[in-house]
Amino acid sequence: MRTVKLSLVFLLCVCVFLVAGCGSELQDLRIQNDTQRERMKQLESDLQAKILQLDELQRKLASAKGLVDIEVESLQQEIAALEEDIAKKKELIASMQERLILGGGALPVELSTLLEDFAKENDMVAYDATRGIVKFKSDLLFEKGSDKVASSAIQAVKSLCGILNSEEAKKFDVIIAGHTDDIPIMKSETRAKHPTNWHLSAHRAIAVLNVMASNNIESKRMSVRGFGEYRPFVENKPNKGGNPQNRRVEIYIVAQGV
Repeated sequence: MRTVKLSLVFLLCVCVFLVAGCGSELQDLRIQNDTQRERMKQLESDLQAKILQLDELQRKLASAKGLVDIEVESLQQEIAALEEDIAKKKELIASMQERLILGGGALPVELSTLLEDFAKENDMVAYDATRGIVKFKSDLLFEKGSDKVASSAIQAVKSLCGILNSEEAKKFDVIIAGHTDDIPIMKSETRAKHPTNWHLSAHRAIAVLNVMASNNIESKRMSVRGFGEYRPFVENKPNKGGNPQNRRVEIYIVAQGV
């Protein structure tokens, strides 16, 4: 009997340790995110100052009638350096924003395995195990130029919901992010519902959310984002040529409350 009691005490201690560990990890993640948000604010402030400085230099160059060649060349070099610095800061801010969305990267092995198997069984789905992202190809997920989920894709979303309602996934939230390519919306009937690619991406994310909500994913676990054409996965073709790989819906699986 004494051995049984000791075993129970040991198991209880292990459980308390694991729960405390999970809570500690989540708290650490929130602290990291708060620190990153502060850093992003500083970068964004610096970026705006650089943009104003660039505007001033460009105006000076445009009205540089009385300047000698060496002064013009110096201005051009300064403008080029500023443009490069601005581009790097924008890229860094975008990268930091993406890391904030991810909420911690790789998922537990059991959940990741379920998602890998799900992706293998569905041609329209890719899974990034290092970042905990499920990607749906929009060309297969939606009817063309529409935010209506295609009937052929609903079963795949339902299957994903089954995984997200499993014990392995219930402690995670879901962020649904819509993306488009850079081809402008031309048809007037489409533009009436989705004025821009930004609207279309957000509306498609909401459509997926609605399917997931109807398949018992709790509303408090879900949120949506629409990035339009501004987060391409690969380079679009020149002259608004688009790229099918950029038309996608990404589902980020993140720790609760992140």
